[in-house]
Amino acid sequence: MKRKRSLVRRTAAAVAAGAAALTLAACGGADDGAAGHGGHNASASASAPASQGRHNAADVAFAKGMIPHHRQAVEMADLAPERAGSPEVEKLAAEIKKAQDPEIRTLSGWLTSWGEEVPADDAAMDHSTHGMEGMEGMDGMMTDQEMRGLEDASGEAFDTAFLELMIKHHEGAVAMARTEQADGAHAPAKKMAGEIITSQSAEIERMNRLLGKG
Repeated sequence: MKRKRSLVRRTAAAVAAGAAALTLAACGGADDGAAGHGGHNASASASAPASQGRHNAADVAFAKGMIPHHRQAVEMADLAPERAGSPEVEKLAAEIKKAQDPEIRTLSGWLTSWGEEVPADDAAMDHSTHGMEGMEGMDGMMTDQEMRGLEDASGEAFDTAFLELMIKHHEGAVAMARTEQADGAHAPAKKMAGEIITSQSAEIERMNRLLGKG
């Protein structure tokens, strides 16, 4: 009987010890999972929205500067159908308007989603009140006087003035886009900046050829 009771006690002790070991292992496995997989999920869920919607002051400045810049280019392009002497200039103007109108809408949408104010739609906005911080006078915007001169021109005189002013305008846009690529954080804005650099650099070369400089 003694041996039987001793055997039972030893068996019970062994079972208890095994159960305790299993409990510890399970707890340890759960802790490991929380630190590993669970911890990773927490980090991912916290960082995903930030990376998708992340923007900074450079992105805001890019959008606020490029909107009136594009608007003025569209305003210039709208003069071509009635004033251009060259079909090539009229065609170029139409292409500029077609490309930049949608970008204005996209840029405006970004600003609205960021809780920022969209620049007023003022066609007569003077270049001195426009542009990205630190870039006033460097963005190629036309002055009111230059715009009036373009409105008063026609034929070959319009073509020459349009091309020369639009080259300067495009150069300013390319400079603004390079700043966005260097300093911005919003991936779609940086992508648009790259597209502006590519397309407007090509148009600058095209306009130079039309002026006989290419």
